[in-house]
Amino acid sequence: MLTLLIAGRLVYTQVWGMGSERPIDWQDVTHRMGTIEFTRRVQGVYHSRASFERLVEATMPGRAPKPPPHDWAHDQIVVIALGPRSSTGYSLRILSVVERRRGIYVDAREKTPSLGESVTARVTYVYRLLSMPGKAKPVYVKLQGR
Repeated sequence: MLTLLIAGRLVYTQVWGMGSERPIDWQDVTHRMGTIEFTRRVQGVYHSRASFERLVEATMPGRAPKPPPHDWAHDQIVVIALGPRSSTGYSLRILSVVERRRGIYVDAREKTPSLGESVTARVTYVYRLLSMPGKAKPVYVKLQGR
């Protein structure tokens, strides 16, 4: 009986749960926000201006930038922040955003500087803000390593 339950769970999570995928329309709105100094790694989904403002204020107390206009009634913001990095050679690239039966899946990759690359040694805060429609499905972020 236990074997049957385990097999059923595997079929659900790996076959039905993933299902077919379709690309999601999304926009990188990072440039609209300016610099946010995320001092730790953050991955989150924000459905309202108030909750997003609380995140930014907690990150930069007393000096948080105001969020730009956004259609909170229809779109959500996904935050992917890596935390502080030691030079200007780091970046974050979004590889894909797709919808499957169980949720929306965001694949991202951190780029790290190579030894010969010319970079400036200073603390940087690498992050991405993605705007995408919907609020009904959970969002899963897969951050591929360096």
